[in-house]
Amino acid sequence: MSGFSQTGGDNVYEFLNITHSAYISSIGGSNVSVYGNDLNTAYHNPGLLNSSMDKSIVLNYVNYFAGINYGMAMYSRSFEGIGSFGTGITYLNYGEFTEADESGNITGDFTASEYAFSLIWSRCIDSLFNIGVNLKPVLSHLERYTSFGMALDIGASYHSRNNLFSAGLAFRNIGLQITSYAGEEKQPLPFEIQAGVSQKLAHAPFRFSLTLRHLEKFDLTHKYIVPVSTVETVESDSDFGENLLRHMIFGIELIPHKNFYISGGYNYQRRSELKVEQKVSTVGLSWGFGIKTSFMDVEFGRATYHLAGSSNHISLIFRPDMIYKRAD
Repeated sequence: MSGFSQTGGDNVYEFLNITHSAYISSIGGSNVSVYGNDLNTAYHNPGLLNSSMDKSIVLNYVNYFAGINYGMAMYSRSFEGIGSFGTGITYLNYGEFTEADESGNITGDFTASEYAFSLIWSRCIDSLFNIGVNLKPVLSHLERYTSFGMALDIGASYHSRNNLFSAGLAFRNIGLQITSYAGEEKQPLPFEIQAGVSQKLAHAPFRFSLTLRHLEKFDLTHKYIVPVSTVETVESDSDFGENLLRHMIFGIELIPHKNFYISGGYNYQRRSELKVEQKVSTVGLSWGFGIKTSFMDVEFGRATYHLAGSSNHISLIFRPDMIYKRAD
């Protein structure tokens, strides 16, 4: 049996595609269009970094699966006439593993982890358009093997004058693996093109988002060639509509007050690939909420990947300069 067109498993540093943000995870796991003051959005599209995020500090923690956890810390500053800058580090810790030799004898333990640094710069083209880049040196350490790589994100964003509509485009993970783990052939990075739009209603407390992923590759279905005899094969495929939906992530937010929101998302590709036919459950769905104050935001997001478990995301966004202003 052979498979084709998978979007995962054929690249190195796949951890670059997972989200740390509780907010982003709650609206489907990916978004490049929401324009605001949440510094976490700049990781997905550097074109969203703007002056309203000045002096923000974000701390993210994710309780993933099977003892895996990851997170990100980032800080931003803006300078008039130069642009906005952000710097941070993301990590993924796979936990501790039992080491054994080829005979099955236990020889000890080992760990595995991966890291990526973020160096973001963005600039306003005019009052409505932003462009940005994110340079991401990557370090991967798996047992005694180490690999180093370099990735680059390029993004742009637009927002309307009334801030009800926004759109974004991002070219993510352009780059290469500079050193491989054990001298093997170097592998490609998980390059991806994303685009999206967000619309907030003028007279109702809702915002809707649509994100399109993997625009560089239309076919996201899995084609399996299963031999039924020595001379005959049967190929299963999905139709155009099924393939189109796999590119889409839908998000919705209820914002009854500027300091509180409840959000939900639907990731069709995640649901299609990870659901169990006997019990589909809430696979592919996500939800979350956020509480905002002048100096700190607290956000929580939960995404269901499989019946076996869900990911829990916690984000804290600090604005220290606002604390000092309150003290004065």
